[in-house]
Order: sequence, then structure tokens, then C-alpha cells
Amino acid sequence: IPHQVKGRFGAGRVILIPAGPGTGVIAGAPIRAVCEAAGITDILTKSYGTNNPITVVKATISALEELQTQQDVELLRGVSLT
Repeated sequence: IPHQVKGRFGAGRVILIPAGPGTGVIAGAPIRAVCEAAGITDILTKSYGTNNPITVVKATISALEELQTQQDVELLRGVSLT
């Protein structure tokens, strides 16, 4: 993932942090399943608030929806970041 994101659903909160190449998926079972299904290979995660797997999965998906590419940010700001 290109940058750190936070996701929230109900009482569940997750933080997804980019990791260096070769780190792997450092996550609990619900977040790991979502990340592996999305094709994410190097990530650090932390979940807070609840250990209900359904809530954690929905919070993870919410966080992944917040991701932006460099091109998205350039269009939003109207400048070139490179």
C-alpha cells in the first residue's frame, strides 16, 4: 500500500501501515484474509476496539477504500508531485 490508512466500522478500528519488501502480512486472521485476497504482500496492521471478525473485516475494507494513488493526489491538488 502506498501510505498509512485508518478504517473504522462500529466499534472496530484498524490501522494499515506499509511495510518494506519481504516483510509479509503481519496481521490477525480477519485482516490477513482481506489483505491476501486483495493481493497485498507487505503490510503491518493493528486492530483496536473489538475482536469481532466481521466488524474487523468491514473496518479493513473501509481502510482500503481510503487508499489513494499518487496520480489521484496530483489530480486533486492540481500539481505534479514528481
